[in-house]
Amino acid sequence: MTWQPEIDELHRREELARKMGGEESVARHRSQGKLTVRERIEQLLDAGSFHETGALAGKATYQEGKLTDFVPANFVCGTGKIHGRKVVVGGDDFTVRGGAADGAIKGKQIYAERMAHDLQIPIVRLVDGTGGGGSVKFLERMGHTYVPLNPAWDLVVANMGRVPVVAACLGSVAGLGAARVAASHFSVMVEGTSQLFAAGPQVVKFGMGQDLTKEELGGVQVHRTSGIIDNIVQSEEEAFEHIRTFLSYLPSSIWKIPPAIQSNDPSERRDERLISAIPRNRRSPYKIRDILPMIFDEGSLFEMGRLFGGGIVTLFARLAGFPVGVIAPDPYILGGGLTVESSEKLERFVDLCQTFHLPIVNLVDQPGAVIGLDAEKKGTIRKAVRAVSAVYQATVPMIEIILRRVFGVGGAGMSNGHGLNLRYAWPSGDWGSLPVEGGVQVAYRREIERSEDPKALLAELLEQMESVRSPFRTAEAFGIEEIIDPRDTRPLLCDWVADAYERLPQLLGPSMHGMRP
Repeated sequence: MTWQPEIDELHRREELARKMGGEESVARHRSQGKLTVRERIEQLLDAGSFHETGALAGKATYQEGKLTDFVPANFVCGTGKIHGRKVVVGGDDFTVRGGAADGAIKGKQIYAERMAHDLQIPIVRLVDGTGGGGSVKFLERMGHTYVPLNPAWDLVVANMGRVPVVAACLGSVAGLGAARVAASHFSVMVEGTSQLFAAGPQVVKFGMGQDLTKEELGGVQVHRTSGIIDNIVQSEEEAFEHIRTFLSYLPSSIWKIPPAIQSNDPSERRDERLISAIPRNRRSPYKIRDILPMIFDEGSLFEMGRLFGGGIVTLFARLAGFPVGVIAPDPYILGGGLTVESSEKLERFVDLCQTFHLPIVNLVDQPGAVIGLDAEKKGTIRKAVRAVSAVYQATVPMIEIILRRVFGVGGAGMSNGHGLNLRYAWPSGDWGSLPVEGGVQVAYRREIERSEDPKALLAELLEQMESVRSPFRTAEAFGIEEIIDPRDTRPLLCDWVADAYERLPQLLGPSMHGMRP
């Protein structure tokens, strides 16, 4: 006597689970241009690597002890591999009750977070659910209401400080689903088929009197600049590529070193264009994204959050095959100054690099916190101070390349000047407590006002200050450690990054403060 009947029953139930919400529901889902949860997992992971957990969980109906119907739980989870490294993946099945909680077996979601936590491997959330509570009709069946509890939130918070957490918004996501997207190190959203909001249009209309469509309330036109979503993509396939790329720069956990790869880009490469990359006219901006490929490994740039806090550019890159975090300015957006948004972006990115031991290259052209009435009303200086504090709290290796301006608290806070200040300046460097142009008008205000020709006197004073502001004068006083030929930037950084990775084993483990969403 064998257990073959039970094995046959196992396979039958697994087959029922793979049918998800049934043919009609699956067809309706696909008609919206969306992949099913199982198709998503298959496309995300290395071929044939998915090992499912809890496939038999669901709502079963029996007659006379025999199974007559089975609706699988609307959350599919397990482990698989991305670029050969194991990850946890969990995805909502919208074909079963729209991904809502009343179609779920919540223990599966908790188990997925627990796997990532205890196995110390990344977790990828494929979120396509209508919220945490499900339909109010569910309360009628329960016979009572309940004080809400965010499932597995202790693990969600803990995982932010232990393993890479990635979330994809792949449909209309509200409530707890939106929170699961936000509670990540990297999030991505598909244009046209995805929306994200704390509460959906009907709830908003009832509570706030605002009559909005899903797209108007939480589509990409909202979240391009909200800071909730890092990257916007055109298809689910592109979303999966962004997820794979993001994870390729990070270790599987805080107890490992970021993975280096073989680079075919010579470390000694000196790009001749760098010598003219910064305009001699200090008021002329430049395109930082044209400069970055001249310095970092070919094809290695991966930018995040481009349209939020756009004056600061944050990205991953490689130097001689070693992953690094990169902070850079975009002078075209408020001169690259620190706004509320760009300060928040900078703080979050530094914390991300600190959590996963990613050395930081800071390309600095920082005029300081933005000024004016609107900036004061927003409390910009507090946000700028938080960003500067993140830099000072970071213990991960960091190097500063001064491209042009370093002014004020914001400029001074781009590196910890009280430690071993590894910084190098290009000849275009220009620095001080405030720009000379404004400083002269403040310092010599009375003389200028009393002058018969204020404009001529101002021009004369500025000309006198021009030689004083030369970076070479600062170097004479050892106020800047080195001024370098811009073409030497890549060779210098490739030498530095090798030393930085020698130090990393000393830093493994939890950061001094946990990573928050």
